[in-house]
Amino acid sequence: MMIKWLGAALILTGCGGVGFRMAGEIRQQEKLLSQLIRILHFLEAELQYRLTALPELCRLASKESSGLLRELFQKLSVRISLLEQEDAAACMDIVLQAYPTLPGSVRKNLRHLGRSLGRFDLPGQLQGLRAVRSACQTELSRLRKNAEVRQKSYQTLAICAGTSLVILFA
Repeated sequence: MMIKWLGAALILTGCGGVGFRMAGEIRQQEKLLSQLIRILHFLEAELQYRLTALPELCRLASKESSGLLRELFQKLSVRISLLEQEDAAACMDIVLQAYPTLPGSVRKNLRHLGRSLGRFDLPGQLQGLRAVRSACQTELSRLRKNAEVRQKSYQTLAICAGTSLVILFA
């Protein structure tokens, strides 16, 4: 009988954990997109007023960010400085390979950023940064719409699924 209770607890914990993880991924994606928007504002100001070189720009962006994006921009800065013959898009793609768990919308916007950095003249780069920022803001608005309801739904659904499995196996 004790093994059944232990099994039931493990099933409930496992299913509940999946739901809470899904809700956490939504919060993480929101956080990363918000941080990326701030970084894009910073990059735009740096380019517009100081005409900062691309490796230095990425290094400064890493200082303006935290966590995953800080690490990513540090690696991008090193990659661009070491391999000057490659363009920023290729460097960004290489760096993004090291982050397979990065949410899809953040990855897509970072790739778009890589395609616009260092490729055009100043007005073109600024326009590219604004386009990426606009895409990030649109995605963030979409995520925030009913986000709390979706997060609670994921959690509730996971716990209900776990309870159903416990009842089914009992």
